[in-house]
Amino acid sequence: MADFIAVGSVIIDDIVYPDGRTDMGVLGGGGAHAACGMALAGERPALIALVGKDLPADIRARLARRFDISGLVWSAHEQLRGWQIFEWDGKRSEVFRVDVVEPFQFEPLADSPALPFAAAKGITLLRGPQYVRGWRKRFPQAVLLWEPLRALMMAGDYQGFLEGIPHADIVSPNLLEAQTVYGIDDALEILRRMLADGVRIAALRMGERGSLLAEQGNDRAYAVPPVSVETIVDQTGAGNTYCGGFVVGWCLQQDLARAGCTAAAAASFALETVGAADIAPREMEWHQRFEAALKGLKELAL
Repeated sequence: MADFIAVGSVIIDDIVYPDGRTDMGVLGGGGAHAACGMALAGERPALIALVGKDLPADIRARLARRFDISGLVWSAHEQLRGWQIFEWDGKRSEVFRVDVVEPFQFEPLADSPALPFAAAKGITLLRGPQYVRGWRKRFPQAVLLWEPLRALMMAGDYQGFLEGIPHADIVSPNLLEAQTVYGIDDALEILRRMLADGVRIAALRMGERGSLLAEQGNDRAYAVPPVSVETIVDQTGAGNTYCGGFVVGWCLQQDLARAGCTAAAAASFALETVGAADIAPREMEWHQRFEAALKGLKELAL
């Protein structure tokens, strides 16, 4: 039985880079990438996602190699697929290529009777706030990391964001999303606001600037540096991968700084490859990247 669960989406990405290069038919989606982060941290997680009736056999086989896929929920709709279009400044546009999208992003999934993971230790949840309560009820014993759905955050729905907070143990938006919701730019001030709003553990992801971490009852924050890699191949899903690594690191070590370093190491491997599920770092290399993040860690006053 899987100790860790990633709940989110499975998307087939058709990637277009700024220089015109393309990678077509890439396995992606927030759920798949988060599960990859858990796998990089040494676990065999379960992936829970709605998938289309025409999910290609090779994609299913890739998922099954690294993850427990007994929690996949099959839909009568076509598999979710979309263009991922990158600009030179790092901005990404997502354009879906199928007619039916909403169920894949908003299906609650916690109500599915076929979820054989009652003893799960940790969960990453990429969903809107209305679903966090259901997952907390279904898995009351698990550490729940909520990665708020991008559409909610970019719409600036502060009240919606507040609705999900009480039911999550860890909340991890990215910086742009948090800036939009709070209407302020300073990352450390956003961290303070998140704690004031009741977030128990805040993991603010900042891309090339690393991440900021804080928890209730501690007057210090941690700045975790990104782990540098020789060549960044694809940034898609690195934040989701970070979340998967973080929840494993926290559950196994109960140490905020070390959980952040576990997450940073996982995200670094995601940057070096296109797509999810087939990243398999050597143990020594994983240890080196974790230690690099730990060495660059800084404490900040809250």
